[in-house]
Amino acid sequence: QVQLVESGGGSVQAGGSLRLSCAASGSIFSSNIMGWYRQAPMNQREFVAIMTSGGTTNYADSVKGRFTVSRDNAKNVVYLQMNSLKPDDTAVYYCNINNLGRVYWGQGTQVTVSS
Repeated sequence: QVQLVESGGGSVQAGGSLRLSCAASGSIFSSNIMGWYRQAPMNQREFVAIMTSGGTTNYADSVKGRFTVSRDNAKNVVYLQMNSLKPDDTAVYYCNINNLGRVYWGQGTQVTVSS
């Protein structure tokens, strides 16, 4: 079993920045993928960014050049640095880990960007 705890959400004005953190605990394999998804009101949950334990990253087109995912493998923590935030980035952001095929989710953290 794996637990994920997110932090760092909040409210900012357009153009601002936020940094999300997600700490994983439990039975975590050294080879895993951690990342971020988001869900806006009335929308489906969508992919934002992921990073493998080996350092490979992938981003949604909508956040490329503005968001940066990083991680500390020793601490099993993944971060999402969000710059140049837009009102369309408003959503609940969920941390995710794919632990050798088993997927776990955090409880989510709200990000609100005002114009």
